Amino acid sequence: MKIWFKIWKDARIRRETVIVRDEEDTRTHKVFAALEEAVHEFDLPTPIWLDKNVKSFKMRSSCRFDADSFIEAVDFDHLEMTVLEE
Repeated sequence: MKIWFKIWKDARIRRETVIVRDEEDTRTHKVFAALEEAVHEFDLPTPIWLDKNVKSFKMRSSCRFDADSFIEAVDFDHLEMTVLEE
């Protein structure tokens, strides 16, 4: 699985990374592991999956984590994750 993470601020991508998870595991575990790896790389707190995130991810294999998804204050508009390859 290959997932692209982008930090957006002022309608521009400020940082991005692609995380590859090749282990034999469930899709859910790969997604959570990739998210943990990305936030560690970006030095961010782990976002909370709100209902809107889950719904968006199920429908489009993509979602945005806005400031309301983080317990701590963040200095960007949103963190976007998109599955590029399963």
